[in-house]
Amino acid sequence: MVHILMIQFGRGPNSNNVLVKKFVGVPTAAVVCLDDRPIGMLSGYFEDGALGKWLEAGIVIYDATLWGQGIGTEVFRPWLEHLLTVYPELPHVGFTTWSGNLGMMRLGERSGMQLEGRIRKVRYWQGEYYDSIKYGLLRTEI
Repeated sequence: MVHILMIQFGRGPNSNNVLVKKFVGVPTAAVVCLDDRPIGMLSGYFEDGALGKWLEAGIVIYDATLWGQGIGTEVFRPWLEHLLTVYPELPHVGFTTWSGNLGMMRLGERSGMQLEGRIRKVRYWQGEYYDSIKYGLLRTEI
């Protein structure tokens, strides 16, 4: 049985702007919907594989015209809190991006995450090297 967590929010005069969560079962996958239209996804995965102690979170909004409108900020922090609720034994959830993606760096900061690391010049894109940027949130910081 395939399961997803659907996080929906609305904008406009007929919207209440409340996150509505519909659990179907899989705690590490979510579809982000804007006014009932799928626009992206949220994920959680273990960087350390089967050991299951190093939890990372991810987000993607598919339509670039929706970037920079606060959608990620609206859903990412609740997603981080959700992951830490699903895995109560874990003290930390992380997020990795790169220095060429300023929007994602801002998302980490706006979500209350701390800059935990920078690995210089390891991400290569369009002929240039960028830094890998690591953010993290401790359970005690929620």
